[in-house]
Amino acid sequence: MDNRSIAQLLEETADLLEIDGGDSFRIRSYRRAAEAVQGTTVALSEIAQDAKSLQAIPGIGKGMAANIAAMEETGTFSPRKELLEKYGAGILELLKLPGMGPKTVALLFSSLQIATVGQLEAALKAGKLEGLPRFGEKQIANLKKAVEEYHQHTGRFLLNVADREAEAFREYLGGLEGLEQVTVAGSYRRGRETVGDLDVLIAGPACEQDRATETAAYVASYPGIADILAHGQNKVSFHLRNRMQVDVRLLPESSYGAALQYFTGSKSHNVSLRQRALKQGYTLSEYALARVKDGSVAAARTEEEIYAALGLEWIPPHLRENLGEIEAAEKHTLPKLVEQADIRGDVHAHTTATDGRCSIQEMAEAALARGYEYMAITDHSKNLAMTNGLDAKRAREHMKKIREVDAEMEGRIRVLTGIEVDILGDGELDLPDDILAEMDIVIASVHTLFNQPRKEMTERVLRAVENPYVRVLGHPTGRLLLLREPFDFDLGAVLDRCAELGVAVEQNSSPERLDLNDVHLRTAHEKGCRIVINTDAHHTSHYGNIQYGMRQLRRAWLTKQDVLNTLPAKKFLGALRPRP
Repeated sequence: MDNRSIAQLLEETADLLEIDGGDSFRIRSYRRAAEAVQGTTVALSEIAQDAKSLQAIPGIGKGMAANIAAMEETGTFSPRKELLEKYGAGILELLKLPGMGPKTVALLFSSLQIATVGQLEAALKAGKLEGLPRFGEKQIANLKKAVEEYHQHTGRFLLNVADREAEAFREYLGGLEGLEQVTVAGSYRRGRETVGDLDVLIAGPACEQDRATETAAYVASYPGIADILAHGQNKVSFHLRNRMQVDVRLLPESSYGAALQYFTGSKSHNVSLRQRALKQGYTLSEYALARVKDGSVAAARTEEEIYAALGLEWIPPHLRENLGEIEAAEKHTLPKLVEQADIRGDVHAHTTATDGRCSIQEMAEAALARGYEYMAITDHSKNLAMTNGLDAKRAREHMKKIREVDAEMEGRIRVLTGIEVDILGDGELDLPDDILAEMDIVIASVHTLFNQPRKEMTERVLRAVENPYVRVLGHPTGRLLLLREPFDFDLGAVLDRCAELGVAVEQNSSPERLDLNDVHLRTAHEKGCRIVINTDAHHTSHYGNIQYGMRQLRRAWLTKQDVLNTLPAKKFLGALRPRP
């Protein structure tokens, strides 16, 4: 298990203990351990059976080290297992609903024996929550909305979760001799912002007829499997412990390209491609591009061969949504999509001054290690009290520290001063202009009052971007994937005004946000908006999340020239909205 998964199980156990009315010291010990696991750079899976090394990490004691060892061996540990047997796994789903912390879940369980989202939904419909403490008319309405949104998103997973599962499975398959190709296809390969399941295609000598049964048995023995759904010679399907479904197809190398094209999708892209094939005298399936007249194979081994046989350039998976990519491939006008190597800096990062977990120096060194030429420290402003946001005095002191680190870097990387300033309910900013005037980067973001009416929210954001010191509009729609829908506002009007003023709009690469999405990014580009991609990093490891934002940029057909932080530092700052 990776560190994030271990930390998640520890955090969930703390929540379960709190629901159970457990000892507060014990609950805190689990939360401290979860923070320690997330904060360490040591891969705990490599030292899971070494109690002494585990206990050397601050926050992990003897008992917690034993729990981590058990997790690595079995996927769980006794206290968690006992609590889940008592309450059922569905109680963890309740905790995912907005406003449903452990104390609220405990109240619902003790009062109404509610332990699943389904039971909560039934109780809401029956009016059973009315009269309970902390459940007024507004709270009940919000909970009904949360349950409705939960049903819309159930069965979907964030990209970082899908990545972890895919990488762990690839590593397991690496232990099987004779596998030449392993590709995760489907919406994962196309870079969709969330993933429903994993379609894994494998090929090589291990998948040929004489070894297929043995290989399928190896796949079905994967330690992460919760239950097997199907087990044949050419396909194995199973659920992982988090209920993600994985479908593994064993393929001959001779038709791998046809299967890869078919299972990558999208459905609408494939329909258009098949229609094109028929017009040219071919049939296209998961097995081959074949000639109608005699059934002979025209192409099957690689995707490139299939697209070429149809008179097309190979189309990058991120573009395969039937949005004009086939026509562009025919005319050889597909864009040269932006790549991660093109990015020269990240200008949205937090430190221990607010809710980050690393120092200015650590964040700067990590950005330098990634090959960046510049980065910005943009901690929160005071309105977000839960993050220890900066007031004017602390912001000025923080800028001084940032400049000191910049000087210490001696030109190896430029460390820019900045702030992620809150957009208040009326559109005013959370810090005075004289403070913002001193910053290299001012990102304005909405973090509160998400339920304002559409007209009011639109006016709020428009007023914020009018402030002459705002250079970037942060995560513009405020959504949290699988958790919170975008707030209601006229995004088109805001993008129009940002384009007029020169305010850049952010593609936030945090896998929980990916805001703006690919459709919004295309709209922003068409309106002439400047676009910046950031990670919103709260830890040095979060810089790696840039990969998730890159997938959305590519899905939006954006090139290197369309993204501002592909520019060197001086040109980047010059391309942002000029400061007064």
